[in-house]
Amino acid sequence: MTKSNLLPALVENFFQHLLTERQLSPCTIASYRDACRLLLNYLHVQTKRSPSQQRLEDWDAPNILRFLDYLEKKRHCSVRSRNLRLAAIHCFMRFLSKQQPQYLALAERVLAIPNKRHAQPLLGYLTVEQVQAILHAPVVTTFSGRRDRLFFQLLYNTGARVSELVGLNRDDLLPGNCQSVILRGKGRKQRTVPLWPKTAQQLRQWLGQLPSESFAPVFTNRLGGRLTRFGIEKQLAVATRKAAQTCPSLRGRKVSPHVFRHTTAMHLLQSGVDITAIALWLGHESPLTTHKYIEADLQMKKKTLAHLKPPKSSHPTYRPKDGLLVFLEAL
Repeated sequence: MTKSNLLPALVENFFQHLLTERQLSPCTIASYRDACRLLLNYLHVQTKRSPSQQRLEDWDAPNILRFLDYLEKKRHCSVRSRNLRLAAIHCFMRFLSKQQPQYLALAERVLAIPNKRHAQPLLGYLTVEQVQAILHAPVVTTFSGRRDRLFFQLLYNTGARVSELVGLNRDDLLPGNCQSVILRGKGRKQRTVPLWPKTAQQLRQWLGQLPSESFAPVFTNRLGGRLTRFGIEKQLAVATRKAAQTCPSLRGRKVSPHVFRHTTAMHLLQSGVDITAIALWLGHESPLTTHKYIEADLQMKKKTLAHLKPPKSSHPTYRPKDGLLVFLEAL
């Protein structure tokens, strides 16, 4: 194989390495695959070479930077998505530097491309009244209505990621009365989460109309296939619009499945649950990830502020009189 024709084989070996040696999760593999596919298609347009004819030299730092710029400006990707694509490219470059040391300089230049900083918006979460309105929105006289209500109830009960519930099988429910559920999170880490009696009862009733095989998915679409996260997002949007009729604070509100996860964490925090326990509940690798919920809890901040007294001062606040100073202060 010629030096200029290494790229196709290296890409294939890279994904074999991720699957067999690193055993990354299917979601991570899919994310890395999409990043490579986008980059190959972008370079196809730029170099007029098909993906199988492209060279490692095409994946140099200037081209990668132009590709990242293309993602933001042409595809209108968020900075977070841009950084995810870069993470996949960085992973490939680390693999390349070990497999082909003669390309170490090329790999190091790409690895030197930093993540782009971006604003971190405050976490959105729901009140108890908003959660109850959404949970009661689906009509339980239909198959999809019963499924959606149970799914939303599990989202709130467990604080699970939507991918964790979408991938739920019958054998992930502990034997007995469905009082606990096994969730398979990021990095193939598993955790067991207890269920409220009401949730367990709904789950038992739901399982009674599903196939009994252990590998059967708990949540299916109308065709019997596994429910997708996009299907859940669509159904949640419908439920939110309906719930807004009885809960005006939901009008115009965009509620994603991940908002339910944030809501569970915030309600646990506001109930006095230790942040370390919340991190274990959510499947966070470190409690540092969970600290962002404290930052978003305005009520907790108000209670903290109540312990402070404003300083006493007999001097009025200084206000500049000169017109130029007033102008500068207003900038």
